[in-house]
Amino acid sequence: MASIAEKELTHKPLKEEIYDALHRQIIAGKYATGEWLRQEEIASQMGVSMTPVREALDLLVAKGIAERVPYRGVRVREMSAKEVVEAYGLRLMLEAIIAREAAQNITPEQITKLEAIMAEMDRHVELSEMPQERQLSREFHSSIAEASGNALLIQLYTIVSNAFPDWLLYEALFRMPELVAGSVSQTHDEHTAILDALRKQDADRAVKVSLEHVMESGRWLETHLNIPGKLLREQEKQVTHLIKKSK
Repeated sequence: MASIAEKELTHKPLKEEIYDALHRQIIAGKYATGEWLRQEEIASQMGVSMTPVREALDLLVAKGIAERVPYRGVRVREMSAKEVVEAYGLRLMLEAIIAREAAQNITPEQITKLEAIMAEMDRHVELSEMPQERQLSREFHSSIAEASGNALLIQLYTIVSNAFPDWLLYEALFRMPELVAGSVSQTHDEHTAILDALRKQDADRAVKVSLEHVMESGRWLETHLNIPGKLLREQEKQVTHLIKKSK
């Protein structure tokens, strides 16, 4: 099991501190899909009692990042191809809705926050820095969801984005490090396009570039996780009309 440094903890209720630390480890690929999250080991590593660890694991399960197996414990969620495709389809739909609402409601302060996240991402371009880059990318998208101002939409997006297996996509970069430079550059360009559309409050453009950004992940799902392309294209067809409208 990956170690969790106490310095990763923040000043929140203890269960949330532990949840945040475990969440960072999972999306950074420090825990493999299906790996058990041993309550006793985590408590020992963090120097805390079992109760807040159990509560943190409950939060991971509730948010779709982990799964509880009866009589066995909690492990990082394993997803079938069907589940990945379903999460992909929901992510596409929510990104479109969020992009439109964010473009209409985003504040100058929220634009500044997105700019700061992108600036920090630009400082993490090496293979060894991909865990930080991945965390920042999730913060970028979560911040856009928050800019929508729609509490229920934000909650749904959190659940769906946690179910989306992005940590598995990043593992492909460690298997094929020659892809890192191109991936980082493309992500930067796509995020720049999204930010520019939001800055201009161009809702149609924001929808278009946001969906294209997620569809790039769809190509990675097909190429590196062997998710059937036919199933992914079927999900994409459900939002094609939104892209056409925004041209």
